[in-house]
Amino acid sequence: MTCCITTAIPYVNAEPHLGHALELVQADVIARHRRLRGHPVHLQTGTDDNALKNVTTAKAEGLPVREFVDRGAARFAALGEPLGLAVDDFIRTSTDQRHPDGVRRLWQAGAARSDFYLRDYQGRYCAGCEQFYAEDELVDRRCPEHRVPPEPVTERNWFFRLSRYRDRILDLLESGRIRIEPAARRREAVAFVRAGLADLSVSRPAARSDGWGIPVPGDPSQVIYVWWDALAGYLTANPTRWAGAAERVHVIGKGILRFHAVCWPALLLSAGEPLPDTIFVHDYLTVNGAKIAKSAGNAIRPVELIDRYGVDAVRWWLLREVPALGETDFTEARLVARADQELANGLGNLAHRVLSLTHRRHGGRVADAPPLDSAVTLAARIDSALARFDFRAATTALVDVIAGANRFVEYAKPWTLDGEELGRALGTAIRTCRILAAELAPFLPDGSARLREQLGTGQAAPVLVRVFPRLA
Repeated sequence: MTCCITTAIPYVNAEPHLGHALELVQADVIARHRRLRGHPVHLQTGTDDNALKNVTTAKAEGLPVREFVDRGAARFAALGEPLGLAVDDFIRTSTDQRHPDGVRRLWQAGAARSDFYLRDYQGRYCAGCEQFYAEDELVDRRCPEHRVPPEPVTERNWFFRLSRYRDRILDLLESGRIRIEPAARRREAVAFVRAGLADLSVSRPAARSDGWGIPVPGDPSQVIYVWWDALAGYLTANPTRWAGAAERVHVIGKGILRFHAVCWPALLLSAGEPLPDTIFVHDYLTVNGAKIAKSAGNAIRPVELIDRYGVDAVRWWLLREVPALGETDFTEARLVARADQELANGLGNLAHRVLSLTHRRHGGRVADAPPLDSAVTLAARIDSALARFDFRAATTALVDVIAGANRFVEYAKPWTLDGEELGRALGTAIRTCRILAAELAPFLPDGSARLREQLGTGQAAPVLVRVFPRLA
């Protein structure tokens, strides 16, 4: 059975930034790693087109909403090639007919359980988050995510009986049936549920959104709340695949944990659908300590970074520098230093050095010699790290073997050897590099492919090239 891996689907009212690239690359690594181990995987991403903020931003720019949304969605779809992503499905919530049909089906399943009711509501609404906040959730009367005062809103909405599912969701989280990584995020979600769950507003007046969105079945005066709509996209792309998956894994940012750990399972329980198995939560990237965002004026465009430094350097920084918990400050200097130290000087120089010696001293032939012990256990170390969604630990395992191989070359001094001793030393180094190249594939698919081509197979060592050139 196939493992379903999904990213969150972003709003399209602003350009993609480096934070979006982080999530896409993390999900891509998980998918590629599992494929490398022989497991069938389906990686899905897409765009959240039906947000009210798309309507308001389109109006501010003087554009028709459809034109504005199509332009924004295209920018996110275009990230796949430069980031080197192996995505299987890209769903757009406003144009893919699978989606509205599936959303209506899920709504009607919940309605059949009497999980919706209509009432007047007054609350404080953050347009950036597309959600209402209770007073005790605000920080200095401001949205904790966007740091702006939510707007007072009074309207008539459909509500979902989220409170009805409080005990079942608490059991799912506490028992680990729905696994949340890192553990600190699981504790955060559990604490939120223990404090009690209020019913959730799941529609908005169609007049407020100019009719943009999916109408509530049986009530065209209301459109379905964008978060209820967007979460459903994980399933609506292919309900059969979701239902039959060996594992369902979500990769998301910390700001939307409650929607995924609480609201989404409740929606699925209401509709009688299978639950997610794992939710991996990443922290934010920052610039000078501030969260990357268009509104903050510090958005970093990933494609521009790739144009300057290459996809290997950008992916490597995202995977090497970002911890499981805690925000990570980005600078181009750190990206360059990391790539030069570990890719160019570490792995690239190692491969170039031993292959040069092989061509000069051993006729370009690779002797049959065992790799280093650390290379033999490398796959197990990476498996263990990625089972915890610890990308730092996984890439550290690679760096440790690279460092060990460089130490081996310095200790063995193959340039001083001859005959069988020379062949064994170079053979051990090259076969270690071949394992490194294979295990590098999920992290740097382009760099891994170039390195594998350079290292060759069997007893052949192809012509030398610089796989990882220095950036500075």
